[in-house]
Amino acid sequence: MITLQVNGDQRVCSDGLNLEQALLELGYQPRLVVVEFNGTILARQLWPAQPVVESDVLEVVTIVGGGS
Repeated sequence: MITLQVNGDQRVCSDGLNLEQALLELGYQPRLVVVEFNGTILARQLWPAQPVVESDVLEVVTIVGGGS
């Protein structure tokens, strides 16, 4: 297990995951979020190749649809 900082909170997930897998394990739906990874907004197509390691910092913003 590794510890990440996600939206300012310490969260634990399995070791050896890529970003997309980590998001799923943390309870996010990857198609509905934008991720800042260690200070950089990371394009969605890069997520499967991006390993997640101890102490990485993620800011996850959920996309909300709708309107008035």
